[in-house]
Amino acid sequence: MLSDGLTGMLLAVDSSFIGWSTVFAIIVVIVALVFLALVAQVIGLWIQAFMSHADVRITELIGMRLRKVDARTIVLSKIRAVKAGLPITTNDLETHYLAGGRVQNVISSLIAADRARIDLSYKTACAIDLAGRDVLEAVHTSVNPKVIDCPSSASGKASIDAVAKDGIQLKARARVTVRTNIERLVGGATEETIIARVGEGIVTSIGSAMTYKDVLENPDGISKRVLAKGLDAGTAFEILSIDIADVDVGVNVGAQLQADQAEADKRRFQAEAEKRAAMARAREAEMLALVQENRAKVVEAEAEIPRAIAEAFRSGNLGIMDYYRLRNIQADTTMRNAIGGKPDQGDAKT
Repeated sequence: MLSDGLTGMLLAVDSSFIGWSTVFAIIVVIVALVFLALVAQVIGLWIQAFMSHADVRITELIGMRLRKVDARTIVLSKIRAVKAGLPITTNDLETHYLAGGRVQNVISSLIAADRARIDLSYKTACAIDLAGRDVLEAVHTSVNPKVIDCPSSASGKASIDAVAKDGIQLKARARVTVRTNIERLVGGATEETIIARVGEGIVTSIGSAMTYKDVLENPDGISKRVLAKGLDAGTAFEILSIDIADVDVGVNVGAQLQADQAEADKRRFQAEAEKRAAMARAREAEMLALVQENRAKVVEAEAEIPRAIAEAFRSGNLGIMDYYRLRNIQADTTMRNAIGGKPDQGDAKT
């Protein structure tokens, strides 16, 4: 019975070992199949990189696949970098890709900068790319200078208008030739700043001219004065030249301003004259009213004369002969006034 028990235990252990071995074998097979599937997906890229001496390991390709990185973009960029002699590692490319950068654009810009003998490092190119600037276009502009119209067509203005000291308006258009300054591309001002500064310089130069004829005779003087101000400071560009494309004569702003000022003065003087006339009419009305008031007082005073004479008769202060002499004097005064052409005032008093 003891032997039968030992035999059963051995058989149970043996069957358990066989079961675990089977599970382990299945897991190994699954892992191997997954590995082979991943290898099958990247084997083509690995062969391409191997034949190009790009030094990309197959484990790196599998890791890119697992990290959701576009392995084809990284491999092709690494091949281009190796062929161009650029010391860039696969990890550098993958890091820039994961940061949201445009890997192929950065490699193209580095190759173009290397061929043009422009000092551009990989870190600087990545920084420019992550800043939102087109680093490839910047390199092309550094090699091939760019021409900027001032004012730009996007502003909707056809020219930059300024007025000389003699009051004549001039309309100017300029063309600015710039080259990208790679060192100041990150954090440097854009084309809009260049256009604004050049426009300001043109307005200042025309405004400082004594007459518009001086500007028409020497339009290059504007570009020289504007260029001498160092307008590219703090920008991502280097100004090579500023050329005045066209200068047209506008309106006589000074004459218009003088005419407007004269019209305004005329209206002001008219308003003041009307004010004085209104005050004079009011004063005249007041004086007429005062005359009428005084006349009423005179009439009232004259009405007291007969009463005063009657009172004098009653009190004995005036006799009848005195009254007749007074009437004779009044008649004589009336006659003299009539002969002299004066109005008869004696009768009115009487």
